[in-house]
Amino acid sequence: MMRLRSIAGDERGATIVEFAFVAPVLVLTLLGLFDLGYKSYVSSVLQGALHEAARLATVGNKTDAQLDTNTRARLRDFSRGSTIAIARKSYADFDGVEVPEVITSDTAPFGSYNSGDCYQDANNNNSYDLDRGAAGGGQSEDAIHYQVTITYPRLFPLGSLMGLPTTETVRSSTLLRNQPYGSRNTGIVVRC
Repeated sequence: MMRLRSIAGDERGATIVEFAFVAPVLVLTLLGLFDLGYKSYVSSVLQGALHEAARLATVGNKTDAQLDTNTRARLRDFSRGSTIAIARKSYADFDGVEVPEVITSDTAPFGSYNSGDCYQDANNNNSYDLDRGAAGGGQSEDAIHYQVTITYPRLFPLGSLMGLPTTETVRSSTLLRNQPYGSRNTGIVVRC
């Protein structure tokens, strides 16, 4: 009986039991913070690579392929198992960025494009678009919208444990104007 009382009053080892309850929460919190910190780091590096590409595009005589190669080189440390998507669209001015093409003659139903409407084909692709930007780096004095997206595997396998995707996507974009070093075609065609 004495022996049972001494065992019942023994508090040695209580700390390890308490730690066993706290440890999983602590570890998951730390892993989540590390994952969030890594995403912030990738976002910062991506923004730097994008700004460098934008500077090279506006003042240098770099081709789109050279700019893509430079951006991918800057993101090389994150590209293992990752996908990098680079998109650029050119616009005649900043007011037209991610804006639909202008409908010049509207038929019923009014307020949206339908067959029979006339529109200004700003990107000259023979179809009405909800974004009037043309693919590529544009001409002299064009406004350019650069967007880089990187999708990479998560640093820790927390996504699968909590029902989240196993990859993380970071997207960054910038808007700039090309230098006025060449001629510019500003003719907009109206199509019906």
